[in-house]
Amino acid sequence: MIPNIAECIKTMEKHSMLKNIKAHSVMVTKVAYVISYFLLKAGETISMQKVIAGALLHDIGKTEGLKTGRDHVEIGIEICNQHGFNEISELVAEHVILNKFDPDSECTEKEIIYYSDKRVNHDKVVTLNERLEYIINRYGRGDKHIADAIRKNFELCRKVEEKLFKRLPFSPDEISKLARLVFIDPKKGLIGWKDEP
Repeated sequence: MIPNIAECIKTMEKHSMLKNIKAHSVMVTKVAYVISYFLLKAGETISMQKVIAGALLHDIGKTEGLKTGRDHVEIGIEICNQHGFNEISELVAEHVILNKFDPDSECTEKEIIYYSDKRVNHDKVVTLNERLEYIINRYGRGDKHIADAIRKNFELCRKVEEKLFKRLPFSPDEISKLARLVFIDPKKGLIGWKDEP
């Protein structure tokens, strides 16, 4: 089952998602919406409903992970499966590290969420370089091996960026401006453009 926006928000509340993590998830959703909207216009076959739910719930396990020290991805998969959101647990599973990547295949919901998450620091859209620097400082713990693994993951993300933007009518630098044009109304369960781009 793919939850709608209202169900995603209820799930965030049920699992006591911290306010800052919710703000991050909302901004990731706006970025993912922009990319998906224009990919659909370009003829790609992706599920907008899946992208929105996956983006809203990608960090559903983060609050518990911060409290317990467990991997937030594993927790997120468990939470999605408990709620019957099996199609979304697949997206949550690969939002940190993408397992399979084919630069020549159609774009996927997993790639969109993986990439969108890497473009948002807290609740601000940033460049991949800015996000990389933050992730290394936050999670690298001064360990060269961890920092190298993070850099390698971002090398893949640059390939995902290249794949997505081959099909998009704007550059990665324009994501921030376009994301500001997107609104999410959790009470009405709506997402869309404030002003047509």
